[in-house]
Amino acid sequence: MERVEDWLEQEREQLPLWVPVALGAGIAAWFFLNNRLEWLVFSCVSLAVACGAVLLPAGGRLRQGLVMGGLLACFGCVLIWGKAMLLGTPPLAQPVFVTLTGEVQGVNPVPAQKMSRVLVRPLDGSGLPSRIRINFDETLLPAGVGKGAIIRFRTRLMPPAPPSLPGGYDFARRAYFDGIGATGRALRPIAVLRSSRGASPLRGRLFAHILEKMPGPGGGIAAALATGDQGAIAERDAEAMRRSGLAHLLSISGLHVTALIAAVVFLLMRAMALSQRAALDWPLMLIAAGGGALAGIGYTLLTGAEVPTVRSCVAALLVLGGLALGRDAITLRLVAAGALVVLLLWPEALVGPSFQMSFAAVTALVALGEHPRFRAFIAVREEAGWRRMGRHLGALLATGLVVELVLAPIAIFHFHKAGMLGSIANLVAIPLTTFVVMPFEALALSFDLVGWGAPFWWLTARALDLLLLVAHGVASSPWAVMRSAAQSVGIFALLLTGLLWCLLWRSRWRWIGLIPVATGVAMILKSAPPALLVTGDGRHVAVRTAHGGLAILRERAGSYVRDALAETAGYDGVLETMAAMPEARCSVDLCAVRLAGGGRNWTVLVTRSSAVIGGDVLARDCARADIVISDRRLPWACRPRWLKADRSLLARTGGLAIDLDRLTVRTVRQAGDQHPWIARPATRPRRPKAVQL
Repeated sequence: MERVEDWLEQEREQLPLWVPVALGAGIAAWFFLNNRLEWLVFSCVSLAVACGAVLLPAGGRLRQGLVMGGLLACFGCVLIWGKAMLLGTPPLAQPVFVTLTGEVQGVNPVPAQKMSRVLVRPLDGSGLPSRIRINFDETLLPAGVGKGAIIRFRTRLMPPAPPSLPGGYDFARRAYFDGIGATGRALRPIAVLRSSRGASPLRGRLFAHILEKMPGPGGGIAAALATGDQGAIAERDAEAMRRSGLAHLLSISGLHVTALIAAVVFLLMRAMALSQRAALDWPLMLIAAGGGALAGIGYTLLTGAEVPTVRSCVAALLVLGGLALGRDAITLRLVAAGALVVLLLWPEALVGPSFQMSFAAVTALVALGEHPRFRAFIAVREEAGWRRMGRHLGALLATGLVVELVLAPIAIFHFHKAGMLGSIANLVAIPLTTFVVMPFEALALSFDLVGWGAPFWWLTARALDLLLLVAHGVASSPWAVMRSAAQSVGIFALLLTGLLWCLLWRSRWRWIGLIPVATGVAMILKSAPPALLVTGDGRHVAVRTAHGGLAILRERAGSYVRDALAETAGYDGVLETMAAMPEARCSVDLCAVRLAGGGRNWTVLVTRSSAVIGGDVLARDCARADIVISDRRLPWACRPRWLKADRSLLARTGGLAIDLDRLTVRTVRQAGDQHPWIARPATRPRRPKAVQL
């Protein structure tokens, strides 16, 4: 106990950094535990830890830390539980086909996909959610449809889609907290009963203006930098930005907010310094900080106030406050304060990749900047210009490598891939975006007020062409991306705990965190991709081939399904078709595939059509198979030797990832899951049994 107290005394400046971690632990527990009983047990255990810590010697930091940690964890679980029950929007119970009349609450154009996403509030739909997202093809969206318009159209409404495969993106969870209870696609006829009132929002007008001035491939990126809307970026360019590790430039976050505020503060300071009276008598830093704060808040509101932007704005305001007070503002306490504000206001953001990657990157950068050796390396000194430039490039490369290493576990967990060359690409991309693209775009928008912005738009376009050239060049390298099969929550929690331990402490005991990190990395490297993947509807199946490839059941599957199957399996090659496998025997209605795993051969039988198969034939084939997969309900007579994954089972489990070596099955949905965003079909009232009189 004395050694622990001595160590905590040495780390007393770092203890407040664990406040958002403890709060986040309670929030994460609510998301990853399944039902009310487990949430209640976690809350009670957290309180028990806090109460038990009271028995420790009074005045000790261990006692204070355990009491505060237990209370914060309990509060975090109750906070997100309460917000989910009070403010979330339950999903539609089952698909319905309706003629809908609704008021438009927002229009989000997606030119790259030739469509628009429209948020609609139903006016005459009894039993429908209060907010619905409808996709309109660009040829079907009538003129005059904007915020406040009333439209009528036909559509088939669906509950927000859950992950199609284990480890996939959970749109249903995000839609629940965003207030979206159903989605659909508009069908003819479409009638505008009332046009939108007033001018379109500034963000929409700015988005359209930039695309008009820059019709080339860089126009979508320029619009994203100014408005945060990435809908106009071509998929080819967006994928290149992701593979090269430059996707963070497309979402409005710390880099953009910081660049804008720094530019405003710099200009205000220089402008006020031109006046002798202002320079001598006015509090220049306070005034410049106030102007930068207003600019940051306005930019945040203009770009939609997404969580990364709000987090960056909060952090920037804290930095400005520290500078105005003459204090060292860029510290880990600043990062912790920003995280605490976001978690208190938007606790659901914790489980999203945006929050995790933003705070992980900033924490890594600040922790590196606070290290004495790194500070000594970047300290100002008298030296030749080429040496100074070399040190700056070395510091930029070191920060890029640290950020890539910290973000790799998060990227692998959420996207099943991690960038390997991002630090090299960012050596060019970050200075180019910060000091060339954004200033030229700001000048172009400013001079457009008097009609003189064309030269600056041309310069912006050329700079963005260079940015895309770097992105495509790095993305084309075979070493650009490391892929991995979908990993479990346990491995991710192990890696995250180790990284936080290394980043938040200062003494030599911080390196104990490398043990869980090394363990998690070893588990990822040792994990084998699943042998079988089944989507939640049972229509799409992918199997591992003998030579390590991936083969799918339906060769006409769309690009979305193909990408989802390949990413979940950690595969980066060309998908084959199951019928072309030498281990498969396929007819029009069935495919039988022989797979190896766990020291034996497995026979997998998959239905591939909607035709009715004779009962005797199906029973015979099922009896010969170990696993049967179907998108329909199979009769009781179909009894395979190990697993029958038909519509009845998939309705309860969602998509499947089957590992034949370890004989494990991962599912999208856990048994007894009571999270409110899971759509539960409406139960029909039972008919009373006939009674003989």
